[in-house]
This record gives sequence, structure tokens and C-alpha cells, in this order.
Amino acid sequence: MENLPIPAVVRLPDGTYTYADHLPAVRPEQVGPQVVHQHIHQAPPDRTVQRLALGSGIGAGTVAAGVYFGPLLVAALTAIAADLAFLAFLAVVLTWGVVTLVRSVGGSDGRAAARTLSKSRRRR
Repeated sequence: MENLPIPAVVRLPDGTYTYADHLPAVRPEQVGPQVVHQHIHQAPPDRTVQRLALGSGIGAGTVAAGVYFGPLLVAALTAIAADLAFLAFLAVVLTWGVVTLVRSVGGSDGRAAARTLSKSRRRR
């Protein structure tokens, strides 16, 4: 690493800095705006599962059904999970509300019952 050359930094006519090893050998003067051609390639979807399925002998209809119904199954399971999470949250909130209400309204009888219950649990 110590024997690598240190690249030279050069200031370009537009005021920006760059490394000298990135400059072209002959830099033509720019007359108008510089046009940058940028090619953006999008990778095709991964078809490994379909290729394996077709190679194993099942038909294209089965593969198409898997491609179509796979995302639908994921969406349905996600919706079910969201519903169950909401119901669990609702159960926790309602339980907390009932416990708070019973503690505040319970009075002396409720406190005595709670003491008796806690004493019976300690004896075990």
C-alpha cells in the first residue's frame, strides 16, 4: 500500500476538482451543454422457481397459477395477521379498562378480597 502513487488533484475550468488520472488525454473545449448518455438496466424477475417447476414436469398452467396466486396468498395472510393484531390490541385495552374500573369501584370489599387472595397465594 505504501508504494502506490498518490494521484494528483486538478482544478477544471468550471471550478470543480478531479483526479488527474480520470481526465482524457486531450480535452476538447465544450461549445454547448454536455450530453450524458446513461443507460439504466432493470434486472428481469427471478424465474428460477418457474424454470425448476417446468423442468420437473408440471405444466405451464400450474406455474402461472403459482405466479398469480402466490402474491394473493401473501396479501391475504398479511391482512389476517393485521386483523389478529388489532383484535389482540383491543383485548388488551378492554382488559385494562375493566381491571381499572373494578379497582376504582370495588371499595373496601374488593380490597379485602384481593388481600385474601394474595395471602392464599403466598401460603402455597
